[in-house]
Amino acid sequence: MAGEPGAAQNDDLRLADSLRAGDVIALTEVYDTYAPFLFDYCHGLLRDRVEASGALRNVVIAAREHVDRLTEPARLRGWLYAIARKECMRRRDSPNRHTGQEAPEAEDELTPEQLARREERRLLAHSAIAALNGRQREAIDLSVRHELDEVDLSGIFGMPLEETLALAQQAREDLAAALHAALIAQNHWKDCPSVAALTESWPLSPQTSTALVRHVENCPVCGARETPPLPPDRLLSVLPIAAIPADLRLDVLTAATAEDRAGNRRAIAAWTEPFDEYGWPLPYQPTAPRARDRAPGKRRAPLLAAVAVGVGVLVLFGGGMAWLGGGDDGTNAAATRPVTPGGSTPPGGSTAPEPIPTDPSSPTSPTASPSKSPSKSPSPSPSASEASSKPPSSRPPAPPTTSAPKPPKPGTLSVSGCDMGRNDSCTVTVTAVGGSVNWQVTGTSGPVSAGGSGHLEAGQSGGVRVSRASGFCWGRQTGTVMFSSGRSATVTYRC
Repeated sequence: MAGEPGAAQNDDLRLADSLRAGDVIALTEVYDTYAPFLFDYCHGLLRDRVEASGALRNVVIAAREHVDRLTEPARLRGWLYAIARKECMRRRDSPNRHTGQEAPEAEDELTPEQLARREERRLLAHSAIAALNGRQREAIDLSVRHELDEVDLSGIFGMPLEETLALAQQAREDLAAALHAALIAQNHWKDCPSVAALTESWPLSPQTSTALVRHVENCPVCGARETPPLPPDRLLSVLPIAAIPADLRLDVLTAATAEDRAGNRRAIAAWTEPFDEYGWPLPYQPTAPRARDRAPGKRRAPLLAAVAVGVGVLVLFGGGMAWLGGGDDGTNAAATRPVTPGGSTPPGGSTAPEPIPTDPSSPTSPTASPSKSPSKSPSPSPSASEASSKPPSSRPPAPPTTSAPKPPKPGTLSVSGCDMGRNDSCTVTVTAVGGSVNWQVTGTSGPVSAGGSGHLEAGQSGGVRVSRASGFCWGRQTGTVMFSSGRSATVTYRC
């Protein structure tokens, strides 16, 4: 999908330098070159067309705002994927994320016979991939289909390079074993009663696929069975590619360049922070920062050693929209062989899952950003230490004469969308329910623009003026206004 590695690196260097110089044409080239692949990757993680479109828009905006941080301009493409992954993890962590609207598959001009053969091979591919855990699937997708090397994967996952190398190697070995087992199940199930019992339905589920791999490894009959070689690029090329919406280009480029959207761009750029010393975004953290096992700057230190031993780019293949399927087990450790059915055990035996994608456009709280150094635990106050050294009093404490005042109950923000019809603007209504609310517009999605903030007492309402985007349009248009509370309002108009 990504083209020749050498040519791609030359394009990365040229486009990165042009972006740093503020060249708007370069931003258009970045979109035209990378957007279809980034959209497919985001769709694989989010499984929703609306969310993937919003993620891609934010990636382009963040890339333009932060390109000066990138110390290796020749790795622009991998850097874009790192921004995309962090944005997708943030969106997947939202309880208000948009769901249920997957993108259509990119069309291919195939004959009915070719379509039938492709469907048969897809069932085989899904059965093999089912044995991998989520991190392994993503590593295979990035390294093989998107032609990113292990150094890029190290920056994308936020892992030390040595762990990334182990992850990629283990993923390739596990995929080969799973494909071998799936071919036995497809063509030789009659030769082994255990295989026949395991493969009553097709394609295989993750649990069945994992159990089948273990059976083949330990069965003398199946273990001796040879299967025809089928390179992963040929197998996985039949997987679907998410079709990028045709009207997304204008929306993204307008959001990234329009003068009246500068405030939105600053907020979106802030969600990508913090960065390591190489200029790569640190992995998304949904909770308060915790002490890190290692300094983030060390994760890609073995770069020169990796180049010396000839770390190469893996083979290219096309396809694969749904097989990522939001199935990331979410850890930041290296992947190992699945040890439980379904490949759900986090790589490296970790039990702390990575975020399963928060509100698609709600800003990350400052307290949720990972720190580069372990946080120090507060020491006990002097008064507490002194109190602990005093002997207990024999006289019971006097009861309080008055009750402590209760803090005011916080409210929630209710929002309602609006329809402009054929007008240039309409008003979204915001209402405080159950208590006072501080609110702020954090961003927009689609061909609309809006801004504002305020405070509402319980029961009070206010309005946010929303304007349609300028430029040519056709038919009914839909946009979204996002608020800091996590709420969002849908806005429509007709051209």
